[in-house]
Amino acid sequence: MSLDTDAARFLDAATEGLGLDDDACRMLQTPFREVTFEVPLRRDTGELTVFRGYRVQHDRARGPFKGGMRFHPDVDLDHFRALAATMTWKTALVDIPFGGAKGGVACDPSTLSAGELERLVKEVVQRLDPIIGPDLDIPAPDMGTGPAEMAWMMDAYSDVHGYSPAVVTGKPLVLGGCPGRTEATGTGVAMATERVCADIGLDVDGATVAIQGLGNVGAHAAMALHERGARIVAVSDVDGARHNPGGLPLDTLARRLREDPEAKPPPVAEVLPDAEEMDPDDLLTLDVDIVVPAAIGGVVTPEVAEALRCRVLVEAANGPTTADAHDVLCGRDVTVVPDILANAGGVTVSYLEWAGNHSRTPWTHERVMARLAEVMFAAVDETRSRAAADEVDMRTAAYRVAVERVRRAQHLRGV
Repeated sequence: MSLDTDAARFLDAATEGLGLDDDACRMLQTPFREVTFEVPLRRDTGELTVFRGYRVQHDRARGPFKGGMRFHPDVDLDHFRALAATMTWKTALVDIPFGGAKGGVACDPSTLSAGELERLVKEVVQRLDPIIGPDLDIPAPDMGTGPAEMAWMMDAYSDVHGYSPAVVTGKPLVLGGCPGRTEATGTGVAMATERVCADIGLDVDGATVAIQGLGNVGAHAAMALHERGARIVAVSDVDGARHNPGGLPLDTLARRLREDPEAKPPPVAEVLPDAEEMDPDDLLTLDVDIVVPAAIGGVVTPEVAEALRCRVLVEAANGPTTADAHDVLCGRDVTVVPDILANAGGVTVSYLEWAGNHSRTPWTHERVMARLAEVMFAAVDETRSRAAADEVDMRTAAYRVAVERVRRAQHLRGV
């Protein structure tokens, strides 16, 4: 099952019962624009390599297109179609005035030097220049990109259009970035987890947690949950996994994140050298209260869904649960916090950064975190209320809230 097919099935399940006609459903499913382009890169050796790039703009009824730029070797147009649509539902669910988009380049950034990566990013901006802008489409970091890449994107765009910090979000602070943006997605995951757990009678303070993927989102989710009293018993990254039923010592990770908030989190083996190694494939099915897939999509298959022993599954990654696995989970006593809710903290703080860039008004970290909590708690409460009213699962409820907002905007604009 592809990510694109899974996303379509989730949308179909949500629209069923909303009374939408076929034309309305077709409008919700159809991207506004899809762009595929080639990006030639002169390597440091003098060799020429050509990469393929993509940008899918799904919907702009509620505001400018918004979505990350992903640099990863395993991406294609179908991949970005699904992720762009997911961004539309995510921004609508947390009720911020953006639409949805997604894009990137099929490449492995770890094989590129800093100079090669900068040249690649700036070539991408040249090709996207006609369709991105502060009020058109605002890219952001994603897998394989971060503050440095956003700085290069802003620089390339500003060379043509004048100083334009609002053209991207997730920038370094000195270039108009927003305090708290780096940890926003992971912190939002913890906020959503805390709110949902309180609603189902599970106290986060003392709860056991396993986190798959200790990248930016997973690392900050781990720290934010730890600060709320949770016991992080297992974590993993691409190189392996570490486990301690009594709780992993996260002091080194916390110190590293404080020392350089904009740096990529260090490897698990580096921050937990003395912890017990475990098979990463076993992490999702550990006997814990909360499991947080925070790495890649499609990891919760029907087989994994059958074997899950947690009470709460929090989708910090985009699309970690397949549609077939979702059906399995609906038949079991597992509360799923869907991705369009769980990881919406990043785009929420991206909105604050964009708004501050437009008005040239800086944010403080305290104001950002307070506003993030307001948005995340409100979205959780609305989703839980809708799930109870419609007698559906949280994913279906979240999609219904989002779809109705998007369709209402489309209708009022005459679409």
